[in-house]
Amino acid sequence: MKILAALLMLTALATVAAHAQGNYEIQVYGSDMVKPRNTMFELHSNFTLEGQKNYVDGVAPTHHATHETLEITHGITSWSEVGFYVFTSIKPDAGFDWVGDHIRPRVRAPESWHWPVGVSLSQEVGYQRARFQADTWTWEIRPIVDKQKGRLYWSINPAFERALHGPGIHEGLQFIPAVKVGWNFTKVVSAGTEYYADYGDITNMLPLHEQQQQIFVVSDLDVSPKWEINFGAGIGPTAATDRWLIKGILGRRFDWGRSSRP
Repeated sequence: MKILAALLMLTALATVAAHAQGNYEIQVYGSDMVKPRNTMFELHSNFTLEGQKNYVDGVAPTHHATHETLEITHGITSWSEVGFYVFTSIKPDAGFDWVGDHIRPRVRAPESWHWPVGVSLSQEVGYQRARFQADTWTWEIRPIVDKQKGRLYWSINPAFERALHGPGIHEGLQFIPAVKVGWNFTKVVSAGTEYYADYGDITNMLPLHEQQQQIFVVSDLDVSPKWEINFGAGIGPTAATDRWLIKGILGRRFDWGRSSRP
């Protein structure tokens, strides 16, 4: 009961500071990075069980859409990496569509600084077709703070997004944070909650029914340092959010420098 109370308390605190990332890459970032000379290939798979069924401002409906995103991240130094994304959508009545591409450089506070929490900062810029998002060019800045304390893990991503082209160009920074709280039940299995939201312009927050909010119950499997496995199911409690989703992340890390070592 103490474990459950701690998880619920941290999640509740996080919701006052927590974007569903377009339901293409549903992930809360940790501060850890891909090591130098390593590349991480990740497939983000999301299926909307119940979502928007009509076109809204020219944006295609999401009901029964499968979103597959390929993420490729390469480690540059011990404190920097760069990631690339290819977003796609598959629907029974529309077939396969390319949605867009993003690039994401990221840096972190080196471990040698011995900070009490992990701290990282990413910036993401990219294009997405107007059929899938009204703002076709966007920029995001995402601070990341996390901590592993015994079996308890938490991460807060107080992120902001700005439209570079599209109807949102005249709006300010959008507040789109994400939060994760998890508990290591074994050395392999951890479980917890993830929260995503889009509260709108930081100077003029959206009313509750227009906000996007999602709560996921998730599990992570630490089967090997080479693999990343995450899966879960989520609900959107507000009218502006897809109602039910399931998601999964499967990643594989490759070390290109290992064979050159003596």
